[in-house]
Amino acid sequence: MAIAGDMGRENLNTWKNKVKHCIDEAKEKLFLLSKDIWSSPEIAYEEKLAHDRLVSFFSEEKGWQVERHYKLHTAFRATWGPFGGKNGDNVVNVGFLCEYDALPGIGHACGHNLIAEVGAAAAIGLKGVLESESNSPVRVKVTVLGTPAEEDGGGKIDLILAGAFEGMDVVFMAHPSQEDAVYLPDMAVHDVNVKYHGKASHAAAYPWEGVNALDAAVIAYNNLSALRQQLKPDWRLHGIIKHGGLKPNIIPAYSELEFYLRTPKHRDLSYLRAKAEMCFRSAAMATGCQVDIMFAKHEYHNILRNTTLDQLYEENGRTLGMQFTTDQNVLNTPSGSTDFGNVSYVVPGIHPYFYIGSDALNHTEEYTAASGAEEAQFYTLRTAKALAMTAVDVLLRPDLLKEVKEEFAQGVLCEQAVSKSAPPAGAASVLH
Repeated sequence: MAIAGDMGRENLNTWKNKVKHCIDEAKEKLFLLSKDIWSSPEIAYEEKLAHDRLVSFFSEEKGWQVERHYKLHTAFRATWGPFGGKNGDNVVNVGFLCEYDALPGIGHACGHNLIAEVGAAAAIGLKGVLESESNSPVRVKVTVLGTPAEEDGGGKIDLILAGAFEGMDVVFMAHPSQEDAVYLPDMAVHDVNVKYHGKASHAAAYPWEGVNALDAAVIAYNNLSALRQQLKPDWRLHGIIKHGGLKPNIIPAYSELEFYLRTPKHRDLSYLRAKAEMCFRSAAMATGCQVDIMFAKHEYHNILRNTTLDQLYEENGRTLGMQFTTDQNVLNTPSGSTDFGNVSYVVPGIHPYFYIGSDALNHTEEYTAASGAEEAQFYTLRTAKALAMTAVDVLLRPDLLKEVKEEFAQGVLCEQAVSKSAPPAGAASVLH
């Protein structure tokens, strides 16, 4: 990984030090941005206040061109540049992603307010150093995308389909966790909603006249519990009964379940879908109910890892004092899911995890409190610095950008080849 041309190690370090300085200069307004988003949690596709706050933030920053409602009503795009290089040079478009949706009932229990802050801070840091250095060897464009609905729906997938990631060369974001980790194996996931329709009747006087939709839901739930015995150890199948009836003396005419199906690789989801569908359909047959099986419009992919970016991020993080976890149980156990996985199949990128000063677990009230605490700020801004410093490496060392893109292209080809060679797994469409 040689440093190209006249941009030696000293100049590289100078750029990175300026990145850190620019982010530190903006720390108070960045904390206020994060706190405002945290104080008004909004669920997927309804993030109006968070969206408006981020739009105002970039509109008030010098030089940014802001598209307020970009492709989706609660998405935005802020761009700066192109800057540097020569007019005939190709532009390197560096993207930073901001999430800002919250969870129902418990607010920012996944710390998406900090994700928004990291994206904004890293973009400001990179823009600041580019403005101060007139000898950039390449023409650079900095793009910030506000990506709603990560927790439910898949806003990034909507944006991919709308062409929002076209022209980007590399994308960066980071997610709060309990430790610093360059990469964790997020799983592919597909959500399914199942509705059983039966017939109401008096449960004591003439139950034989009814068709019990709750029985169908319970049988389906138990079918899926039995199915787990036959699943691969790293596949996941979990859900809830959302509706089970109105009163004990009325045979339930309607019930509803919601399940998440997860596999380490998105290519395996079709197998799990087919098996789960048989469980749902057999419960309807056993009880005489009608069933509607509706899969979510998007499935989330696993993250396609880019080890070149990972190594750069880890090197920069260590210079900032990050102590990356070596716990193999953490590093090798599939955990949650993210629509960034889909992004990683269309643009090379990185999605590290970062410690926020608390051992609380995500999706808990304790993590909600931790994500809004001032203590989280040091770790959040440190992560933003590491992302922006990694972007500097990619910009000033063209061999690295080439390596990043080659690894990405090879990874996509390998995934496509494996998917094509897999046997068919049966239908996975909406059933009635």
